[in-house]
Amino acid sequence: MVFLKGVSALYRLRSRVKQHSNLSTSVRWLQTQTSSDVDLHSQLKELIPEQQERLKKLRAEHGKVQLGNITVDMVIGGMRGMTGLLWETSLLDPDEGIRFRGLSIPECQKLLPGAKPDGEPLPEGLLWLLLTGKVPSKAQVDALSQELRDRAVVPDYVFKAIDALPVSTHPMTQFATGVMALQVQSEFQKAYEKGISKAKYWEPTYEDALSLIARVPFVASYVYRRMYKDGKFIPMDDSLDYGGNFSHMLGFSSPQMHELMRLYVTIHSDHEGGNVSAHTGHLVGSALSDPYLSFAAALNGLAGPLHGLANQEVLLWIKSVVDECGENISKEQLKDYVWKTLNGGKVVPGFGHGVLRKTDPRYMCQREFALKHLPDDPLFKLVSQLYEVVPPILTELGKVKNPWPNVDAHSGVLLNHFGLTEARYYTVLFGVSRSIGICSQLIWDRALGLPLERPKSVTMDWLENYCKKAKAA
Repeated sequence: MVFLKGVSALYRLRSRVKQHSNLSTSVRWLQTQTSSDVDLHSQLKELIPEQQERLKKLRAEHGKVQLGNITVDMVIGGMRGMTGLLWETSLLDPDEGIRFRGLSIPECQKLLPGAKPDGEPLPEGLLWLLLTGKVPSKAQVDALSQELRDRAVVPDYVFKAIDALPVSTHPMTQFATGVMALQVQSEFQKAYEKGISKAKYWEPTYEDALSLIARVPFVASYVYRRMYKDGKFIPMDDSLDYGGNFSHMLGFSSPQMHELMRLYVTIHSDHEGGNVSAHTGHLVGSALSDPYLSFAAALNGLAGPLHGLANQEVLLWIKSVVDECGENISKEQLKDYVWKTLNGGKVVPGFGHGVLRKTDPRYMCQREFALKHLPDDPLFKLVSQLYEVVPPILTELGKVKNPWPNVDAHSGVLLNHFGLTEARYYTVLFGVSRSIGICSQLIWDRALGLPLERPKSVTMDWLENYCKKAKAA
């Protein structure tokens, strides 16, 4: 219970859980706001000294405690399963899924303010939660929405940098180029060159992080309109929130699409620190690279087929099923197509996960959205069939630890339904979302004074010799 203090906090916890009795067995901790202050920066100035002392005490009292043993398999297998990073904003449990500051996705859907009653959570509310560990009030979320709109000013040279690339360039390349061009305005870089104290590193990092989060939907929508809509750009709407505005600038006015974008940005924002994009952002940031440089590096990791590009591959694969078998495909036909894919040396995209050992909660909340808003969509029905067909086949193979669908198995079908049919662009949406989690953690990296990341590497000769000595002993 990171931020709970005293009896009054416990009383507030009990009151909130009582209001949401259906959550009582699953909410691990929760603190409602104790201040009417709507300024996020002021909240962090109050919280950071407490957390600095907490980390100092943890290291002093428990720094020598062992967290586990490292095996040769872990070293060769991409450091999988090694506990080696401090990541405050979220935690991924193999059985429970992701928790943002202790809250599951269903809890976030119920407790974070929405644009309308019983609507999807506003991404700004999740940003507040990730940074402070507290569930914000609607007034605080509205103030943060306004601050992000005020910061969403993109210089012309950013668009010129993107325009220097061929229109056919992959949208992730264009997006990362735009983020790199934004770096010219880095407040952290300016402050560092002037000799800012280490104790204040987090403040210009905060400025960069919030400005980056505010600007990336603008850059991302520019890429989309440039590639697919003949360069006819749509300005920001000052009456809309973060997710609604992103949808609007892309060219979608449907209230349901706005709700989908709010949900999409929220659930894709963070997934603890070990995934490629989050780890890359943290690693590059540990060298005191500013948030723009760190996030641009993270985007290049996200663009890989084994990470964020998977959501593009899922929709293309599903459409290939329809092209070959038709929309009214039987379960037996679908099984045959899945086996054909696997026997061809390929994977079924959207299934399996490096950590999770159950169906991804991010998949389930998207499925619930589909059941509510598009139950008769043919591709959604196909996704539902795949949910029944694919896991038993992957289990039969015996090579997959998690045969269940992940977040990428569903998002493309939802976007496609509302008219965003360009699958090559989907990873950019993921990138916009991931800015919230990566930038939140970068602020805390600076606030806690986390050091340069420098793990030890070894050669195969070293491993072989070590194992021989261990066996002889």
